[in-house]
Amino acid sequence: MAHILLLHSVYGRRPAVLAAAARLRAAGHEVTAPDLYGLPPVGTVEEGFALLDRVGRDAVLERARVAARDLPAETVLAGFSMGAGVAGALLAERPQAAALLLLHGTGGAPESVRPGLPVQLHLADPDEYEPQDELDEWRRAMTAAGADLTIHRYPGPGHLYTDPELPDHDGLAAALTWDRALAFLADR
Repeated sequence: MAHILLLHSVYGRRPAVLAAAARLRAAGHEVTAPDLYGLPPVGTVEEGFALLDRVGRDAVLERARVAARDLPAETVLAGFSMGAGVAGALLAERPQAAALLLLHGTGGAPESVRPGLPVQLHLADPDEYEPQDELDEWRRAMTAAGADLTIHRYPGPGHLYTDPELPDHDGLAAALTWDRALAFLADR
C-alpha cells in the first residue's frame, strides 16, 4: 500500500480525477487528491489555462505543498498533465518520495531526482503538449540523473485520454494505463 498525492490537470479536479483516486483506493492505497484551484473544474483546455492564469501558478504549487505537508515523506507524487509538472516540482522538496507517477505530462527536474527513483510516464503518441524533441531531452536528463524511468506511449489517443468526459478519451489506452500504473504502485 502506498500513500499517493494525486494532482489534477489544468481542467481542475474533474470527476475523472476523483474516479482515479477511487480506483487507487480500491487497490488499497491511501490517496489525497486536493483541489489546487478552489474553484469548479472547467470543460475546455482554454478555460483551464484561463483558470490557471486566474489562480496563479505559485498559488497552485503552494496548495499542493499544503496538501502534501502532513503526508509521509515516502508518498508517491502523481499528477495528470499540469499536475505531473506540479508533482515534479514538489520532488525537490520531498526527496524521499517513493516514486513519481506521471500521467499525460512530464515532470521532475533532473536535479531533484535521486538515483534509483522509480518514475513512470504515460503519454499519448504523439502528444501536442509534449513534443518529441522535448520528451527526448527530458528522458536523457532523467536517465543521466539516475531515475529508474519507464515510459509508456499510446499511439492514437488525445492528450488526456484517461478522462472519459473529454474528446481525447481512449478506453483501451486508459485501461492499459491503469493496469500498468497499478502494477507500478503495487511495489511501493
